[in-house]
Amino acid sequence: MHIVMAGASGLIGSSLSRALRDAGHSVVCLVRRAPATAGEVQWDPAGGGLDPQALAGADAVVNLSGAGIGDRPWTRKRVEELFTSRLGPTRTLVQAMAQLDSPPKTFISQSGSGYYGDAGNTVLREDAPAGSGILSRICVEWEQAALAAPAGVRVVTPRTGIVFSRSGGALGRLLPLLRLGVGGPFGNGRQFWPWVTLPDVSAAFLFLLDSTVSGPVNLCAPEQSDVNTIVATLARALHRPAVLRVPAPVLRAALPGLAEELLLYSQRMEPAVLASAGFRWRHSRLEDGARWVAGQQGRDWG
Repeated sequence: MHIVMAGASGLIGSSLSRALRDAGHSVVCLVRRAPATAGEVQWDPAGGGLDPQALAGADAVVNLSGAGIGDRPWTRKRVEELFTSRLGPTRTLVQAMAQLDSPPKTFISQSGSGYYGDAGNTVLREDAPAGSGILSRICVEWEQAALAAPAGVRVVTPRTGIVFSRSGGALGRLLPLLRLGVGGPFGNGRQFWPWVTLPDVSAAFLFLLDSTVSGPVNLCAPEQSDVNTIVATLARALHRPAVLRVPAPVLRAALPGLAEELLLYSQRMEPAVLASAGFRWRHSRLEDGARWVAGQQGRDWG
């Protein structure tokens, strides 16, 4: 399969591009700078600059573009960047596909668990309504932009949960603290985090490329866990205590807006579509995922 990727340099993109090549697929990466290899094509996602021929002959397009959600404080300028860095590239890809007589058959465009907002203990399958908040609005508009792809293109919008990685990603700041024995839950810890390991993210994307699934897909592990359980399990896998809870008011004061939606919102997602389609997780249980993060299992994608 010939695949064009946008956002290949990020955490998920780096892992996925390796996994795709290991599986025998050819991958062309869209880059903003001058191409360094034959496997790269330059584009201007914000300005709509992409030669449609870059997508000609591709079987699928994978869109992972977007500025890091938790990298910087949510100033007004940063929030605007979170929107534009996702909507601009998605619209540019859709416009390029529309100019081809035979566009790629599949378009997998990233979304996120933030789509559901703060849903408490409600079990969230793919047909659950959108929530409220900045992340929800971003995800709704992001998915709408992807669904504008030409008729006949199978569009998949994975609503990816919190990605467990051995370095970087959502655990990038928490893991070092846990390794030092000074980490702990956020808020009361009863909020649900839809977690998934990086190898399972890559495996799910490969599965979706070969499937007939379309529309939203909850990309998370089947075991639903709250923050208290997640942090305790990670700490146990690292052989460290995790007793230093960070109160919600402290988080809200230190990270206005960002802490509320990223750390305190509860999303009890169920990967109903993946499960019914027959996807098999490497790390379906939290204990297995924590052991992989701690390096107690063999190395794989990520």
